[in-house]
Amino acid sequence: MSYETIAYETDGPVARITLNRPQRLNAINIAMTEELERAVGEANANPRVRVIVLRGAGRAFCAGFDLEPGLFTGPRKWDPVADYSFTTTLAGRFMSLWYSRKPTIAQVHGWCVAGGTDMVLCSDLIVAAEDAQIGYAPARVWGSPLTAMWAYRLSAEWAKRLLLTGDPVDGPTAERIGLIHKAVPAADLEAEVEKLAQRIGRIPSSQLVSMKLLVNQAYENMGLRTTQLLGSILDGLMRHTPEGLAWRKLIDDEGIREAVRQRDAPFGDYSAGRRP
Repeated sequence: MSYETIAYETDGPVARITLNRPQRLNAINIAMTEELERAVGEANANPRVRVIVLRGAGRAFCAGFDLEPGLFTGPRKWDPVADYSFTTTLAGRFMSLWYSRKPTIAQVHGWCVAGGTDMVLCSDLIVAAEDAQIGYAPARVWGSPLTAMWAYRLSAEWAKRLLLTGDPVDGPTAERIGLIHKAVPAADLEAEVEKLAQRIGRIPSSQLVSMKLLVNQAYENMGLRTTQLLGSILDGLMRHTPEGLAWRKLIDDEGIREAVRQRDAPFGDYSAGRRP
């Protein structure tokens, strides 16, 4: 299969999916979501593959959705049903990582923001660089996590702490609060992920499928799908509140950089360049 927004390769038991729009900090467009799902399917269809690694090219894992070309923006009249269909389709593509029969590992470096966190938190295991920054800034205006995985990865206390502020956390903090499996020095990230992938790759596929299904089903029993349905609906609503519409107009009038700067300036993080 050919891909435009990702790179796909296999090496023994490991398939690697690399977000490959480094000039845009791997910002997500529609093609990327489709190709992500297709690549996960390709890895699952390959009997030699036992584990999938998701990573990003360049200096960041993912800067979120690419709003510059008009994704989620523009003068269209809002159709709630069309919006619901759109957001649930995107959530389903991210969740291909969660429902993949083969275990998935996210390798996170640099910024992992907004929609990028949806991909990462849908992975089974997350290993991040210590200087990585992971956060859902649209919780401040214009969004709700489509996959709602923050609520399942974290305690209620920490899920609320991060979604009520939109604050990012670095790798060690993410490990401490249980958001990720492990944080390591940036220089050791690739080797750490490779070691984990190879360790998983020694296990028979039948065991891996069974153990993943066992854990995933516990989350299904806690209402994961219905919570995600609410997350997708709320995302559309938050983009069409008075504040959400005003922020979209700011994007259209002054560009995404200025809109993001104004959103984050009171908090002194993300585009403001100061870490919390």
